[in-house]
Parts: sequence; structure tokens; C-alpha cells
Amino acid sequence: MAANGNANGEFSFGTGIARNGLTKIQTHKKENGICHDDSAPPVKAQTIDELHSLQKKKSAPTTPIKGTQGAFAPISEEERHQQQLQSISASLASLTRETGPKLVKGDPARKAETPKHVPHHHFTPTFNVSDSALKFTHVLYNLSPGELYEQAIKYEKGSFITSTGALATLSGAKTGRSPRDKRVVRDETTEDDLWWGKGSPNIEMDEHTFLVNRERAVDYLNSLDKVFVNDQFLNWDPENRIKVRIVSARAYHSLFMHNMCIRPTPEELENFGTPDFTIYNAGQFPCNRYTHYMTSSTSIDLNLGRREMVILGTQYAGEMKKGLFSVMHFLMPKRQILSLHSGCNMGKDGDVALFFGLSGTGKTTLSTDHNRYLIGDDEHCWSDNGVSNIEGGCYAKCIDLSREKEPDIWNAIKFGTVLENVVFDEHTREVDYSAKSVTENTRASYPIEYIPNAKIPCVGPHPKNVILLACDAFGVLPPVSKLSLAQTMYHFISGYTALVAGTEEGVKEPQATFSACFGAAFIMLHPTKYAAMLAEKMQKQGATGWLVNTGWSGGRYGSGSRIKLPYTRKIIDAIHSGSLLTANYKRTEVFGLDIPTEVEGVPSEILDPVNTWSDKKAYQDTLLKLGGLFKKNFETFTNYKIGKDNKLTEEILAAGPNF
Repeated sequence: MAANGNANGEFSFGTGIARNGLTKIQTHKKENGICHDDSAPPVKAQTIDELHSLQKKKSAPTTPIKGTQGAFAPISEEERHQQQLQSISASLASLTRETGPKLVKGDPARKAETPKHVPHHHFTPTFNVSDSALKFTHVLYNLSPGELYEQAIKYEKGSFITSTGALATLSGAKTGRSPRDKRVVRDETTEDDLWWGKGSPNIEMDEHTFLVNRERAVDYLNSLDKVFVNDQFLNWDPENRIKVRIVSARAYHSLFMHNMCIRPTPEELENFGTPDFTIYNAGQFPCNRYTHYMTSSTSIDLNLGRREMVILGTQYAGEMKKGLFSVMHFLMPKRQILSLHSGCNMGKDGDVALFFGLSGTGKTTLSTDHNRYLIGDDEHCWSDNGVSNIEGGCYAKCIDLSREKEPDIWNAIKFGTVLENVVFDEHTREVDYSAKSVTENTRASYPIEYIPNAKIPCVGPHPKNVILLACDAFGVLPPVSKLSLAQTMYHFISGYTALVAGTEEGVKEPQATFSACFGAAFIMLHPTKYAAMLAEKMQKQGATGWLVNTGWSGGRYGSGSRIKLPYTRKIIDAIHSGSLLTANYKRTEVFGLDIPTEVEGVPSEILDPVNTWSDKKAYQDTLLKLGGLFKKNFETFTNYKIGKDNKLTEEILAAGPNF
């Protein structure tokens, strides 16, 4: 056993026997070498916390933006932090106290000792000092997804990591928007510009009530040990972007907005300064129901004069996204920029298409095309520069999601994605997308770069095609129609789709749904203003309007059948390629729509819906019924004037059903 034949002479088996009965191993150092030395100077840390601090390298979350400017004013880290804290403190200043809370950076769980540096911009209030003046509020500023995951999992019930790495979370009792609880301050800023009254989504409140709710929200946020602050952008067009600040109490809300807004580069964050618009999300705290204009313990309040939004009594994150969209619907038209509730994609040759459509019409499915670049899925601006996405992310429905039907969305649900109100397996953490036990409105929020064919930056040239989608469950609209400018305005203002009515057994009567500008809940001005801007831009840029029915053919729901998706895709392809512009057209009755006589890959007989109905009288009756529903809906908009006369409204009205 006393072998000593190691070629390098580094070790040998000795002849001695160890106490456990095994042969001893003896090591021999080489004269001029080291056998295995991984020694290094000891880490200079006195505590575990200090050791942890060496693991971390400071950075800021960013959106990948090509060609960003790198030059910015040199400033020390301490001065920059102080400026940020001053700005955030000013945002959180109460109306009845002259300063905001005392703010320090970082998580209170990691800062047991008294902070070494306290910004000295706070002065002694002239009002009575309350106990709140004695405490610090810790600011968690523009945290990364990893940091926000830690915060959510540690401190927020219902937060878990799913099997694909997404963060599953709960939005509380409210699992959707509360449009009846949304209020807009009616003052000199909004009195003449906004659409008020019948049909409008804008329910008024006065400035005083807003300030009462703002005080309640700010006091709640100031009472917390920590608040999350996001400083981000809206609109990818650098000339017209808006700086937004979101102050919230939940890591879930901060991560959601990190995904949905445009993430600044570190250089942009250095010079962020004062935001153009601020959200105070105190959703865990209810509003006072005895306050004037309140109808429940939930209130979502917009003050366009102060450029502020207050959220009380709902933790549903979509309120922030859509609240900011409403703000863009007000601010952008003032710059002659059209804000649009639409999907948008671009072909390899730079041809851009806009897709409008209500829920269930196929907007997401048809605007997601592997042969085209995705500019955005929901909110856009059309300016003199072209089209630009408002957001930095996507907010996709998850109910019945499958890898086969929506592979891009499926693959986007990974680390960094927020999953709202989904159900998952307790052990494997695999999500059951068909489960509706929390809500049917399950959602995923993820950065747009998670989509493989997303165009970064999310901007494109002027649109060539404006596609209005309707799922017509009455079965009388053609699969595709080419629209005149007046017809485009008429159908854009109408915002029609028809779905199957209710859930009662035996009820098969379709129900018409109209939503002005395909997003009535978010528009601020009268629909005719947006429609006129759309027509003006289409005319100037030579864009064509199309009405595409993704609903029924050969009869209404219950007797006819849904138009096959491959046929609709062929129609969309023909619009993109430009081949539909050169097709032969004929005009339909009642709606006066121009329909092509043939489309490549689509059976010609289905292009005119009358051909597919065996009962021609039933077709005619249903057509007249739908025409009547359109006319009745449009009565809300007929008395609106642009300019001195009613000429434009009359022109739009003449483009509707005629019988």
C-alpha cells in the first residue's frame, strides 16, 4: 500500500493507518510550486450586512432605446439623491402642512440605525406639528424587478413566483376598473374643452372635493414606513413624451407601472426633474363616502389643472394605466396629436396599420403578426412625425390563454411579468389559465421587449391603413368593406361590436355594444373632435379606412357561423399588401358599404353577406334592425358643432345607414 509513485510528487499514500482504519494521505509541497492555492485577502467587512452591501452594484432600470444621448451634467451621488428626495417630498407635500414627509432612501427593514444623511431642505412648519413630523418615510425609488419581487414576496399577501418566473399577485376586492367611481375636476382648465353630459365618461367633481381626497391619499402614504416611487415616461416620440411620477404603497403597483410606462435610461433619470403628471395611489385606503360627489368607498380622481390623479379604495392596477391614457387623450390633442385606443404594427417595407376594436373583436390576435413588427398593442399617438406607442409594455388578457393560440403572450410570462388574480397549483406553481375562481379578468403585464418582433423604439411612419374591427353577432355586416373618410368617421364614432347577450339559457339574441372611438371610457373630448382629427390625418397621409367583421355569417348567432379566422387573416393580408385597393367593388344596401367582389384565399360568396343567408327576408329584417340601432346610438352625437356650423356632423351622419 505504500505506493509513492505520484509523478508530480504532490501527495502520496502513507504507511500509517488513521484511527478510522483508512490509510493516511500525506501532502508534499513542490519546491518551486504551489499545490492548490486559492487564498485571497480577507474581505474588509465587519458585519454580514456590510458583506451583503459588497454584492450590490448600483444601477437604474431601463428600457432599451437605441441612440439615446449620453451627455448629462456631472453631479455627485449625494446631490442627486438630495434633489430626488426634494422633488418627491414636494410631490407628497400636504395642502395643510408646508412640507412633505421627511424622506430617506431605502427599505426600513434594512435601516435600523438613524440615517447618517438627512436632506436639510425641510424647514419647520408654521402649522401645528403632528406626530407624523417625527418619523421618516423611506422612499424605494425606481426599483428593479428583482428588488420589487423581494418586496412583494416579503410584505404582500398573495404574492408568489410562478413556475415560469412571473410574479402572481392579487388586486384585492376590485378585479377590474370602476368607471362609475372615476371623477374629473370641472374648472377653468376643463369647463370648455371636455365632453360633459349624456354619453360622456367624464363625471364631474369640484376642486375642493379633489383636494379633500388628495389630502386623504397623501396623509395615508405619508403615514407608511415606506412608499414606492416610479419616475417614468409616456410616449416613445421623444419630442412629445410626458414625464410621470407614480407614488404607491405596493411593490405590485410599482412593478406594474415599471412594465407599463417607458423606463428611463440612467442618464434620463439624472435630469428627470419635476414630473408633468403625478399619481397618488392610496388604493388600500378608502375614500370618505360622506364627501361630496362620492358614491362608494372607491374614488379615482383626475385634476387636469394640477396634473394629478388620486386613487382611493381600489388596488386594481389597471386604474393607473387607463388614468394616464385619459390624461394623454386630453394633453395630446392640444398639440394637434391624435391619441388612439388601438393596436399598431408595421410591415417589413415600413407600411403601418392601426387596429381598432372592442373586446372580443380580435384586435390583439390580428395585430400580432409574426411577419410584421409590433409597435404596440393598445395605446398610440399619431403626430406629424408618424405613429408612436404611448406605453413601454403590454397588458394582456390571460383567461383561457394557451401556448398554441397566443405563443408570444405565453412566452412573455416570465421573470419580470406581473400576473393579476390568476389561480395556480400550490405545489408546482403552474398557472391554470382557465380558472376563474378569483375573476375572469385575469391579466399579464410585461415589458414590450418581451415580444420577439417588437419594434424598439416603438415608433413608425404614418399609417397606410386604419382597420376598424367589429364582431357582428347579427351576421349582416360584410367580412370587409372599404370606407370613405366620412364613413370612417361615422364608424369610428360609433365604435360598434355585437356579442352574445348575457348568460341566460335559451337567450340567443345578440346585443349591440357601442363605445365611441373604440374606447369611450377613456376619451376626454367630444368623439367628433377625435374623428375629425383622424380623418384629417388620413386625408393628409393618404391612408385608407376599412371595416372588418370578425363575427357571424349566414345568419345571426345561433343560426349562422363565425367567419373563419384564416379568411379574416387573408383579408388583413390583402389590406397590408395593397391588393385590396385595386379590387372591384360593389355597394351594399342600408349601410352603403363598398365591398370587394373577390379576395385571394377567401370564398367570393361570403364577401356579400346576403349570399350566405338562406332566409333573405330574415336577412333584410336583421339588417334594418342593426341600422336602427346605429341610428339610435348616434343621436347622442348629432348636436355637436365643430366651428360655426354643423356641416361636418351632417356629413358624418349622411355616411351612416340610409333607409
